[in-house]
Amino acid sequence: MVVDRSPVSPRTAGAEGQSAPLRARYRRILAFAARVLAQTWWFEIALPRIGLARVAESSRERRMRTLAQRFHVLAVELGGLMIKVGQFLSSRLDVLPPEITTELAGLQDEVPAVPIDQIRALAEAELGVPLARAFASFDDVPLAAASLGQAHRARLSAQDAADTGFSEVVVKVQRPGIDQVVATDLAALRRVAGWLRRIRFVADRVDAPALVEEFAQTSLEEIDYIHEASAAERFAEAFRDDPRVDAPLVAWERTTRRVLTLSDVTAIKINDVDALRAAGIDPADVARVFAEVMFDQVFTHGFVHADPHPGNIFVTPHEDHVPESSARSTAGGGSGRRWRLTFIDFGMMAEVPEGIRHGLRTLFIAAASRDGKGMVAAAQEIGVLMPSAENRELERALTALFARFGGMGFAELRDVDPREFQGFAEEFGDTMRSLPVQLPEGLLLLIRAVSLTSGMCSGLDPQFNIWESIEPYATRLLADESGNIVQDLAGQAVANAATLWRLPKRIDDIITRVDEGSVTFDTSRIERRLDRIDGLVRRGVSALLFAALLIGGALGLTANPPLGVVLMSLSVLPLLHTLFAGLFRRGPR
Repeated sequence: MVVDRSPVSPRTAGAEGQSAPLRARYRRILAFAARVLAQTWWFEIALPRIGLARVAESSRERRMRTLAQRFHVLAVELGGLMIKVGQFLSSRLDVLPPEITTELAGLQDEVPAVPIDQIRALAEAELGVPLARAFASFDDVPLAAASLGQAHRARLSAQDAADTGFSEVVVKVQRPGIDQVVATDLAALRRVAGWLRRIRFVADRVDAPALVEEFAQTSLEEIDYIHEASAAERFAEAFRDDPRVDAPLVAWERTTRRVLTLSDVTAIKINDVDALRAAGIDPADVARVFAEVMFDQVFTHGFVHADPHPGNIFVTPHEDHVPESSARSTAGGGSGRRWRLTFIDFGMMAEVPEGIRHGLRTLFIAAASRDGKGMVAAAQEIGVLMPSAENRELERALTALFARFGGMGFAELRDVDPREFQGFAEEFGDTMRSLPVQLPEGLLLLIRAVSLTSGMCSGLDPQFNIWESIEPYATRLLADESGNIVQDLAGQAVANAATLWRLPKRIDDIITRVDEGSVTFDTSRIERRLDRIDGLVRRGVSALLFAALLIGGALGLTANPPLGVVLMSLSVLPLLHTLFAGLFRRGPR
């Protein structure tokens, strides 16, 4: 199925009787952005230029928090992509200060439900048959409502149930008109990105248009339910032989771009600690297995659920007997009750491409050898560095940051004071925001997934240590890459050895030539550069003299007009020297 992803203007998007509300929505988003930009310009640029930088600095934290709170209100009122924008910005630790990301982290995708008659009309138009024929039953009360769509429980017809092998389903239906709302929101965001691109202070630190296009791609994939259904099947296939993990099945006969029908897998929410204990399941076991499964996605499958919040993961109890000797059947091993993790909502998935994997491997080698240039090269390969990045400054920053923890093993890292990690995170965040760097989409979603995993596991088990879960996967990754790492290090060692072997002979040759008087130096380039510098200095003095005579003459016109005219006339001579002195110089330049 071909999905039309061409940009749509607010006027075009609202052609079906909604043009006025969409135009109002468009203007409201732009007005909010304009106020933010004006406020930012005043406090961050204007005040420091007139010597009031301390005023801006003292109020920055409060202003950032107020700004995030106002956007939070705007997002909840508008819905649509604005809630997604807030959730997206909350993960941009490389761009935004923590006052904003912390406030937006709690933005929930919960909005009022769409009336059932509108949902029925859209679903029937998509499926091509009345819901009474498409399903044996359809619950009018929504199971969940979000900014892009809402879910209803239903039961497949006898024929469809026989074909699919299941009957109880959850039908996810897009909100009516969401395509036009998304197009309007993206048009507004693209306009704001165009404004930001013209502000040098912002453009030197973040590629705003690229950031918007990254967000747009993710958003358009989320409202394409064919894409989500395919991702669900790919995820299920990856964990087909793993009893710890489950995923819903797709009823393709009742699935379109705007309607998604999946087997009903709802169970205990992963963060419902009381329900877990009532079912005989230890939350600490759930935390451990959940971390293992998430890191399996990262290091083994390279296909990661990037939105593992509590509403998207269930703990499903079952009574199947699994031998204790099975290494893959540890879910619930300490509880006496067997269970598995069931994932839903595959609209946001993160790929771990080979380029990022290779770049991270290069970064590991560079960090191990404290090679700042190598770190920069790895950052360029991963796609973190923007073209305006100052490599030398970035080399020093990366070397200083990685030197703090780069030489520690996992056992040592476990013993580090958590406050030390917090200090490192704050320092690293400040460095990221002060330099022109940007996390590529794949790496950003990966970091988001790991961050949500850590937070979820800590909520389930206060004693949870994420390093214990990472260690076996990091060891496996190093083992997989050991051959390449050894080869690279060996090649570097050979090159260094060859240079050291030739170095004594070269030094001896130079000393011999100096003794014989056969060493000559070509200073012509140095002389030409000194001559050019001398000319520039002279022209600079002329420019200052011109400015002094011109200003003095202008000020003297009132008190002594003849003197003022003379001074202004004399200012022409240094001006001519400033403009044309370089054109009449002789000799090579």
